[in-house]
Amino acid sequence: MRRFTFLLRPGWVILALVVAAFAYLCFSVLAPWQLGKNTTTSARNQRIENSVTAAPVDVATMLGGSGKNTEWRRVTADGTYVPGTTVLVRLRHLNDQPAYGVLNAFRLADGQTLLVDRGLVSSPDGGTRLPQIAEPPAGTQHIEARVRASEGVIANKPPMTESGYRQVYTDDTEQMSTLLGIPLTPIPTDGRGGYLQLAENQPGAFTPTPLPQLDSGPYLSYGLQWLAFGIMAPLGLGYFVFAEIRARRRERAETAEQPQPQPVSTGPGPSPSTLAEAPESEPAAPKVVTNEARLADRYGGTRR
Repeated sequence: MRRFTFLLRPGWVILALVVAAFAYLCFSVLAPWQLGKNTTTSARNQRIENSVTAAPVDVATMLGGSGKNTEWRRVTADGTYVPGTTVLVRLRHLNDQPAYGVLNAFRLADGQTLLVDRGLVSSPDGGTRLPQIAEPPAGTQHIEARVRASEGVIANKPPMTESGYRQVYTDDTEQMSTLLGIPLTPIPTDGRGGYLQLAENQPGAFTPTPLPQLDSGPYLSYGLQWLAFGIMAPLGLGYFVFAEIRARRRERAETAEQPQPQPVSTGPGPSPSTLAEAPESEPAAPKVVTNEARLADRYGGTRR
């Protein structure tokens, strides 16, 4: 086992720890992260595909439910738009141009109030001016929409008022309830409490927000790559250990084949006359570099 003692050197120990930590992260964090995103995206795409062909249901049947697999479902609602509740959502895009989302409160016949995203309105002059926003129609309306989960709130971007319009940065039921001073009922979803996103040609609708592309993305391939990296890292370490052992074995074999230096005679030296008559001595033989010396030079003067 003495041939493996070099693995106890600090450099090898640190390398082994780094490889072990990297492989652990690949299998326990990085690969599950990407594979989980692939699963979530695939499930979302399946819900969107199912909603295209499924008949819409009354949104009242979802209120108070578990919210499982409710996002993207097509629903209908009967009620009235609440006057004076128009809020714009900043930093949206429509056909690659700056746009605003338009939000309003919608009160159902039973008194519950929902948040409704009426769609997108293009911003004139490249976003330097606010567009003209038409108020939603008055009276009882029958609307068809999709259930969407709230986007959450950006901490460093609070609501603001500009050009007479209240403006926010995300579609979020809780934030809108606080901003409007109206208790909005969140629609149960797998995530945050949801809202309604109007379909095309509905009362009060603008340009609908387009559906996301039904593409699972690169997450599956990324997850498999991280698994491959987690396997390759220990294999690479094993290769370097094998290469080091092979190099040491070759150097020992080369040392064994080299001639050993002759011992120096300890008898009485030649007489001065003999030295005078002796022919000029030949150059000294080159110094033999042993395997021990080569390995010591490789490891800075010390080896194990």
